[in-house]
Amino acid sequence: MTSNGPRFNVAQRLLHWVMAACILAMLFIGVGMVSTIMPKYVPLLATHKTLGIAILVLALIRLGVRVRYGAPPLPVDLPWPMKLGAHLSHYALYALMIGMPLIGWAMLSAGAYPIVLYGNIRLPAILPQSDALHALLWNTHFYLAFAFFALVLLHLAAALFHALVRRDGVFGSMAPVPSRNDAAPAE
Repeated sequence: MTSNGPRFNVAQRLLHWVMAACILAMLFIGVGMVSTIMPKYVPLLATHKTLGIAILVLALIRLGVRVRYGAPPLPVDLPWPMKLGAHLSHYALYALMIGMPLIGWAMLSAGAYPIVLYGNIRLPAILPQSDALHALLWNTHFYLAFAFFALVLLHLAAALFHALVRRDGVFGSMAPVPSRNDAAPAE
């Protein structure tokens, strides 16, 4: 579905920027977790689990909003490989925003670790205990985090390319506030 306007709606923009902050925080917290030992590990892990579930919930809401309201069309003069790259990268971003928290939850379940979030909220295990499955999911979660980071960098580079080089309105469609050019009436 494609929206008729030149910009994403307010809910889409708000979800995008809140999730961007959460995902960047999550990536740095994850790096901190794998590079530290006690006592800093425990609060980082608690934050990582809680933020992961928050990202999962926000991503599902965001996906529903995206399906319902669509997205502004890409510029007509955008070369087809760039359009394909935009579509594929967005599918990958959604897959990772939903998949990474689920893999983390499954990994903790397979390791028989309690899934306790801030506020003492306990999540049920979604897989039976299995050391082999825990190790596989840990490695999957670890390496997909690098892929996610690379995809975030690619997304940022594309946004800057559209904002600074092409100046084609793509960046403005997700900008928190409209630029003067976006707000000006078309002649």
